Amino acid sequence: MDMYGIVSSVKRDYIVDLVRQGKRVDTRMLDQFREVSVEVSPIKSAQGSALVKVGKTQVLAGVKLEHAEPFSDRPDSGVLIVNAELLPLASPTFEPGRPDENAIELARVVDRGIRESEAIDLEKLVIKSGEDVWAVFIDIYALDHDGNLIDASALAAIAALLNVKLPEDEAWTLSEFPLQKKPVAVTVAKINGKLMVDPCLDEESVMDARITMATIEDGSICAMQKGGIGHFSREELEQAYELARVKAAELRAKLG
Repeated sequence: MDMYGIVSSVKRDYIVDLVRQGKRVDTRMLDQFREVSVEVSPIKSAQGSALVKVGKTQVLAGVKLEHAEPFSDRPDSGVLIVNAELLPLASPTFEPGRPDENAIELARVVDRGIRESEAIDLEKLVIKSGEDVWAVFIDIYALDHDGNLIDASALAAIAALLNVKLPEDEAWTLSEFPLQKKPVAVTVAKINGKLMVDPCLDEESVMDARITMATIEDGSICAMQKGGIGHFSREELEQAYELARVKAAELRAKLG
C-alpha cells in the first residue's frame, strides 16, 4: 500500500489550487519547513538514539555497535547497515510484517546519504583485517507519519550517530566514534509546476514528483533519490538543489 495515502478529488483540487497561488494547506511558505525538533538519547539502553519531530511526523533512530565479519570485497572496512520499520501505529496505511518497498526505499536513501558522504570512517572500525570489524546498525522507526519521513529519518540517524556512547569492549581502541561529516537530506516536492520543501502527508498524496538531495556541510550532494511519476526540468533541479542546500544548513543547526 502507498505510504502517501489517498485524498478525495475535492481536497486534491483544493491543495493544487492553493499551490497555484503559492500557498499551502498549513499556511507555510513553499520554502518553509514545519517546526523541527531533535531530542538526543531518548533510549538510555541504546548506544546512540534520537527522536526527530517534523510537524506531526515523528521518527526514532537507534544505533548499536557489534562485532561482525567484514564483507569479502571490503576486508578492511567496517560494516554499515540501515533498517527502517514503518510501525502500524504511525499510519493506517502501514501494515505489520516484512518491510515493504516504502520501508526499503526509506532505509536505502538514509544509508546512501551516510555511505556516499563517507560520514563514518569505516576503515577505523577494523579490528582484524578480513576477520573482525565493528558493524554499525542504524534502526529507524516511523512513530507518526504526517509526511516527509525521509528527511526526518535522515536527520534522526545523524543525530543518533553524533551521540553514540562508545562500547565497553577491549577491542574498541578509538577515543571517539569516527563520524566525520553530517549529511542531511531535504526533500523537494513538485505540485502543478511549483516546488516546495517538507511536504506534509496531504501534499505527498497529490504531488507529481519528489526529489531528495542529501548534502554535506560544504553543500556538496552525496545522494539523490527521485520518486513519483512526474519529472523535473534542469532548471527545476537547480532550484531544488538551492532549496536543499539552504534548508540542509538550517536542519544541521538543529544537531547542535
